[in-house]
Amino acid sequence: MYASVRDDLRTTLDEIRTAGLYKPERVIGTPQSSSVAVASGDVLNFCANNYLGLADHPDVVAAAKDALDRWGYGMASVRFICGTQEIHKELEQRLSAFLGQEDTILYSSCFDANGGVFETLLGPEDAVISDALNHASIIDGIRLSKARRHRYANRDLADLEQQLKDTQDARRRLIVTDGVFSMDGYVAPLAEICDLADRYDAMVMVDDSHAVGFVGPGGRGTPELHGVMDRVDIITGTLGKALGGASGGYVAARAEIVELLRQRSRPYLFSNSLAPVIAAASIKVLDLLESAGELRERLNANTELFRTKMTEAGFEILPGDHAIAPVMIGDAAEAGRMAELLLERGVYVIGFSYPVVPMGAARIRVQLSAAHSTADVERAVAAFVDARATMAG
Repeated sequence: MYASVRDDLRTTLDEIRTAGLYKPERVIGTPQSSSVAVASGDVLNFCANNYLGLADHPDVVAAAKDALDRWGYGMASVRFICGTQEIHKELEQRLSAFLGQEDTILYSSCFDANGGVFETLLGPEDAVISDALNHASIIDGIRLSKARRHRYANRDLADLEQQLKDTQDARRRLIVTDGVFSMDGYVAPLAEICDLADRYDAMVMVDDSHAVGFVGPGGRGTPELHGVMDRVDIITGTLGKALGGASGGYVAARAEIVELLRQRSRPYLFSNSLAPVIAAASIKVLDLLESAGELRERLNANTELFRTKMTEAGFEILPGDHAIAPVMIGDAAEAGRMAELLLERGVYVIGFSYPVVPMGAARIRVQLSAAHSTADVERAVAAFVDARATMAG
């Protein structure tokens, strides 16, 4: 049987390669940092979500080492059996306080967190209204629920209001949006979304994976940025980006929501507990965030410098001021070729193409970090200019 299946799979893989959509994986031989070693040598890393440069911070690494001695390697269990340690409860309490929510529940990843919310809270008599550009984990989580599914155009408040009008017969309504849209760097208009939620008696959920730690005056994410920390009902996020860059996710929400998730959320009930070493290191990250103003300022400065220099050089970058800076290429094969040329010039970036982004909207998503120096940013811009000249010649 597999012989015929294998031939079909090989055909599909060949089609992916021919279309320029194949996604190779480069092997890194060093810790995650502003520069890393790959097969071709040491390169500047402009594609990791290491926004604050904490992935290899010595205090975070030391906290992880100490945790191995005190708490062991893994729990070998789910939370409600024998997989809950003091370190897990402490991290949940710290996240709740940091995000201004009543309670928090940890997951193996934010993908699991988003996969566990909708089925637990919503039934056939309910409606979920989702931004069209929400992360794949939100889309998949919604599919798992029996709720009526509605979608509004990206950040389009008029369309959102129409969906709210069309669902007024629902028992519960949940508006869900990314806080920052990861392929574009656009920020959701949360204040206006909360206003509509109040007007039409709906709840609001935000996946703030690309904001918590560095967006907002205290790094508490897009709800803080927009002054709506007390108006967002559910915040999901990851420990795998600005908060240390390892793995793990969470739902921070109203107390009753978290309590019900502990009882019925399948990715929580049927997945091993977060490794205690990650929990301990994440607590250290939260300690560091209390005095991370300088890191956030450096990240903002690097972001502004890159966006300004690239625009002056004639590149098209989607507007905004987020550290995600998408350099628009259009053609998938050209984006891949550009990424290869940049790697040859010592700059590690990735070309993004369909199905990660819409067909014909291929781009190189540059990720700025507080770990980058001004010289690093200027070198990256120069590499883009030189690579473009090579492609044109």
